[in-house]
Amino acid sequence: MSQLETGLAGYGWQVGLVLAWLVLIGGASEGSRRLGYGPEITRKIVHIGAGHVILLAWWFMLPAWLGVAAAVVSAGVALLSYRFPILPGINSVGRRSWGTFFYAVSIGVLMGWCWPQGYPYFGVIGILIMCWGDGLAALVGQRWGRHSYEIWGEKKSWEGSLTMAMASALVVLAVLGGLQGLSWPLGMTALGVAIVATMLEAVSKYGIDNLTVPIGATATTLALTHFLG
Repeated sequence: MSQLETGLAGYGWQVGLVLAWLVLIGGASEGSRRLGYGPEITRKIVHIGAGHVILLAWWFMLPAWLGVAAAVVSAGVALLSYRFPILPGINSVGRRSWGTFFYAVSIGVLMGWCWPQGYPYFGVIGILIMCWGDGLAALVGQRWGRHSYEIWGEKKSWEGSLTMAMASALVVLAVLGGLQGLSWPLGMTALGVAIVATMLEAVSKYGIDNLTVPIGATATTLALTHFLG
């Protein structure tokens, strides 16, 4: 048995639960499509749900190499899906976007960065902000957005951006607050991360916010946590 097979065998049930979660999310997305919901809704179900594998990786203490390997495979599948109809329910959003590819890359980058350093929760914050902040911002903006603005040809709404900021702050408060308790420095950190993540989401094009938002949010959380104590 190779070293890779030995390593995978040691995390068999944990990997199985991660795969089961992804199958569940994929089934929910497909079910919504069959019920007549548009591609943006089916995509957001995957966008919000699939990223929670980062929580499972943290809770199950999966090694960084496993997350990076899975991200490489997922990114490869995403690239192929732009040429072949492998993921039509995810990529069919009516606009040019590399979001699915960057989504996979961001998980690999943050696991490769944060796990070996001993602070996986900072990587979790970045991915969850991408999932919930970006995902809810798009849904709220499309449904209730009435006050629009435009940056570099990208149309956004103030309602969506406010949702992005609120979701980002809540993610920081939930993750770090659950670990160390609520405090004024944590509140300031959450505010700073919310501002940075919202700005990155507003100025990113072609789906690159799925890379800039999680990495930027993680870096900002680290910096403010260190600076504010």
